[in-house]
Amino acid sequence: MSAWTFEGQPGALGETVTLVEGGSFCLSQRGGDIVPGAAQGVYHADTRLLSQWMLRVDDHPVEPLQTISVAPYHATFVGKARPRPGAVESTLLVVRDRYVGGGLREDLVLRNMSEEPAGCVVTVHVGSDVADLFEVKAERVRPVTDVEMNPSESGLEVFSAGRARGARIVAESPGTPVVATPGLLTFHLVVPPRQEWRTKLVVNPIVEGVETSAWFPADHSIEHAEPARRLAAWTRNSPVLTSTNADLVQVMIRSREDLGSLRLFDRRHPEEPPAIAAGAPWFMTLFGRDSLLTSWMALPLDQSLALGTLRRLARLQGTEVDPLSEEEPGKILHELRYGVQKGASPYGGQAYYGSVDATPLFVMLLGELRRWGLHTEAVEELLPHADAALTWIEEYGGPDGLLWYCRKTDRGLINQGWKDSFDGITFSDGTIARPPIALAEAQGYVYAAYLARAHFAHEQGDDATERRCVERAMDIRRAFNERFWLPGPGYYALGLDGRGRPIDGLGSNMGHCLWSGIVDEDKAASVAAHLLSDEMFTGYGVRTLATSMGAYNPMSYHNGSVWPHDNAIIAAGLMRYGFIEESQRIAMGLLAVGQAFGGRLPELFCGFDRAEFIEPIPYPTSCSPQAWAAAAPIHILRTLLRLDPWVPYGKIWIVPALPDGFGELQIADLPVAGARITVGVGRDGSTAVVSGLPEGLELHTEPRSPISGACRSGVADRTYGLATP
Repeated sequence: MSAWTFEGQPGALGETVTLVEGGSFCLSQRGGDIVPGAAQGVYHADTRLLSQWMLRVDDHPVEPLQTISVAPYHATFVGKARPRPGAVESTLLVVRDRYVGGGLREDLVLRNMSEEPAGCVVTVHVGSDVADLFEVKAERVRPVTDVEMNPSESGLEVFSAGRARGARIVAESPGTPVVATPGLLTFHLVVPPRQEWRTKLVVNPIVEGVETSAWFPADHSIEHAEPARRLAAWTRNSPVLTSTNADLVQVMIRSREDLGSLRLFDRRHPEEPPAIAAGAPWFMTLFGRDSLLTSWMALPLDQSLALGTLRRLARLQGTEVDPLSEEEPGKILHELRYGVQKGASPYGGQAYYGSVDATPLFVMLLGELRRWGLHTEAVEELLPHADAALTWIEEYGGPDGLLWYCRKTDRGLINQGWKDSFDGITFSDGTIARPPIALAEAQGYVYAAYLARAHFAHEQGDDATERRCVERAMDIRRAFNERFWLPGPGYYALGLDGRGRPIDGLGSNMGHCLWSGIVDEDKAASVAAHLLSDEMFTGYGVRTLATSMGAYNPMSYHNGSVWPHDNAIIAAGLMRYGFIEESQRIAMGLLAVGQAFGGRLPELFCGFDRAEFIEPIPYPTSCSPQAWAAAAPIHILRTLLRLDPWVPYGKIWIVPALPDGFGELQIADLPVAGARITVGVGRDGSTAVVSGLPEGLELHTEPRSPISGACRSGVADRTYGLATP
């Protein structure tokens, strides 16, 4: 998920508190202060509006007591002022309620706990560098000479004419006037005995010279603010999980909350469902691969995310050839940015298309959304975009029928699959593979994309398109199993290099190939054995790269770390091919990780063995919250339930395979085909009780053949001709 040319992450953020809402976020210290000289700040539209926001009482910092996470966009910072001269203990409690969204609102309260009046001077130190997010991420912030900070009657205005961005800070404190000077808001006050003093500080963003109101305005109650109403509706409309497995419930509640906070609402299209951002702090924007995979994994929770993501990406689908942005007709973007510094982000506020897998994933997700039986007309409307995507694969993917990537400019990403760090694809001896590269998992995505399109054609009676897509899928499958398979060690290469040589690193990529169904059945057992071997499986999850490889480093970004989303996909692939116990081991490992991290799965963690360290070791700059990590537990639960809807054919499979001791569970209000169903599984872990199925949908409780039945693609016989599942 590396952004453009800056692979990996910036320095560790330590005990930074992160608040997110849509495309806005705030990074601060545990006590609430935003200290200059680091990555902390208030961000909106890929711009750091505030790089300093420090509270002082009588020129002294507030001592932190507790930070309470109330909602993804809301935190309460509780502290105490320094004891007054001659006093042994402080009697002045300081509470900062902070709300992030389209800017910032902070409700500041000083509570006098003594029997005597407390006089003090409260100051807020304000600073802004109007830095582009990419400058901050790369630790290359360049001073902006024209940043002005102008006092006003109600606060301060920060503005950079060169970047046409800034913020207006408004202070609302009845009875206590604010004294504003450049970089400083000052309040002289006396707090009566056993009473409180309050003020509200609001930071409104200014983008392209236009000021917009923060989403938590001072004159509205918090519960009526747009983000609060949206999150309440999201929670109210989500399925409800009850279980005797407390760890599962904790992880799923946190996943639901995180995904709700990462939704992106397009204010130009308010009627549309939201898309999903990739993660905080550096990826609070629309991505191709990340948003598509997150939406896929979140389908049992909410299908509107998939529709919103598909529609947004369709509007931004490539239409012309542009080497700088790597745009090409039909191609799906890698990421969308709104920054102002072209030296920081290569294409200003527009889209970058350097992703090889987002385009087939777009078609796959459209087909998967169709299988859930919702948004039928919208799915049909997006079909021309799926056809344009397949045309891009055929015309720009490569001359041999496989899908290749090679960056078009030295400012783009070197590697353009999900392992997109510069050293993410290596040979077994540790040598870095150089593009052009045909990735293993990308071929699987293309295979599944063509089968998804074939099903659309089948339902429309378009025999010619159906036949062409099936033949294309089978050609890719044959070529993949011939060219990527390494018969000696018995696993699939990570990819092919420009000379057609297999890139023989042993990595997790082949787990995605199980998920897409491109793996030949006679090779699947060897793949599963490698994935769950000691050199790949840590006890918590499958490493991105095996310990026996030359580039292995458990503390690296892509060469030995463990990624929850990667493992959720691998677990689904293993279950698809009938490797139930192996899939369960990964599922239970990830739930243990969620428990160790307080219910929230991280973007990634270090690939040390569970036998060496009894708790997973954090990767220091892992995003939190992160979208596909948040969606991973949902996909894991779907995998364990073997939940597979085929609404166009009037069928749904629910064949639970819960591990021993997993516990009982019930999911109420699960959205399928416009209805809300309830699924319950008892202690035996293998019997489902289902109620509320819509008329015309037949429940199947016997597992299908692991591959000849093609659980994902719908291929129904050994000749891979299409039929009803």
